[in-house]
Amino acid sequence: MTPFRIDIPEADLADLRDRLLRTRWPDPEPVPDWSQGVPLAYLRDLCHHWATAHDWRATERRLNALPQFRTAIDGVHVHFLHVRSPHEDALPLVLTHGWPGSVLEFERVIPLLTEPDDPADAFHLVIPSLPGYGFSDRPAEPGWTVQRIAAAWRELMARLGYDRYGAQGSDWGTSVTTSMGQQDTGELVGIHVMPPIAAPDPATFDDLTPAEEAALADLRRAQVDGSGYAEQMTTRPQTVGYALTDSPAGLCAWIVEKFAAWTDSGGDPESVLGRDRVLDGVSLYWLTRTAASSARLYWESFRQVGAWFGEATDDVVAVPTGATVFPKEVPRPSRRWAANRYPDIRHWGEPDRGGHFAAWEQPDLFAAELRAFFRLVR
Repeated sequence: MTPFRIDIPEADLADLRDRLLRTRWPDPEPVPDWSQGVPLAYLRDLCHHWATAHDWRATERRLNALPQFRTAIDGVHVHFLHVRSPHEDALPLVLTHGWPGSVLEFERVIPLLTEPDDPADAFHLVIPSLPGYGFSDRPAEPGWTVQRIAAAWRELMARLGYDRYGAQGSDWGTSVTTSMGQQDTGELVGIHVMPPIAAPDPATFDDLTPAEEAALADLRRAQVDGSGYAEQMTTRPQTVGYALTDSPAGLCAWIVEKFAAWTDSGGDPESVLGRDRVLDGVSLYWLTRTAASSARLYWESFRQVGAWFGEATDDVVAVPTGATVFPKEVPRPSRRWAANRYPDIRHWGEPDRGGHFAAWEQPDLFAAELRAFFRLVR
């Protein structure tokens, strides 16, 4: 375990500002909305703020105030936050982000989970950056699937001395956490996933609830109108990586489109995340040059995980499971669909607000969901 501090060279920040101010912009979109992508006026304003007002050093200071480490696992150095609760008998918990997220997603929930009002709800937190993301190494060979990452997380927890712990994840983190449950040999007290990986069950199609009908309609809509990014990264991550690594404005558009579409914000992610936190997230990808390497996880595992969401399976997860489905998430499987994969669901939550980046958008609701589930299995 090597202590780690973020220290981006000033030359990299100067280069970022210069590139943003020299952006060669396309023509404006001929439509009055986001139906062709991020509107030109919005992105120009956001990138101007990024170049002239956003303070990366403040973000560095916040992250460097947290204990950070790197350790080599299976040939890759993994970056992680390790924030222990002041309550020694707290439950260890590994939190896993996805794309286009990072450890920044969990920044606001750390104190809620490590120092809750009731010490019985406390957690010791381990928050790793996925391989190819953030300050973890960019793998130089193929094969870093969600299953391999899950095995690496199990090794990380063992290396930290935790032989009994929980796991939680969203986006890619859901897949990694589910795989941890499939690989479990007795260490996991339970897993919490947002949302669970579950195919719509054809046996229910003659008796769908209104919520299931809405979930299916939104899933079909997303497949038709919102899946182009995933197809590109699944098939040609290297090709799109050149543009995203060379143009900060291009990277900003690529990521912010998803912040707008996937948050519970009416299409205005700044209303729930704040403008500077939006740019914190984009900056982390830019400054670590991980646009291409993060996309490669799609090439490795997206087809398999897509099949998990799209078809029934005998590959069940036997460990106790908590699941939360936020109202602006897609997909939004129902409990009876999820039970086909997770037969031991102990907690099912459906908060009244929140989207794909729940820990970032609604930290109090996120923390409450984790407490509610893990109280049942501690």
